Amino acid sequence: MCSHQPSCPSSSDDHSTHVVAAHPEQGWSLLCNGAIVFDDSGELLPDGSVVAPHRVPADRLAMAA
Repeated sequence: MCSHQPSCPSSSDDHSTHVVAAHPEQGWSLLCNGAIVFDDSGELLPDGSVVAPHRVPADRLAMAA
């Protein structure tokens, strides 16, 4: 799907992927390898598999003063 060198990895975890369509108002971006990444850190991979969001446990959240 992309033409840059080196070619895209199959997963969006690598920083060599590029955003080809950004929709911040909807909370997602399309990467050049066909993956869709969401603002909550979840992903939809080109093969249809899902990567769950990386959530921080509530007891580790800092409270605002």
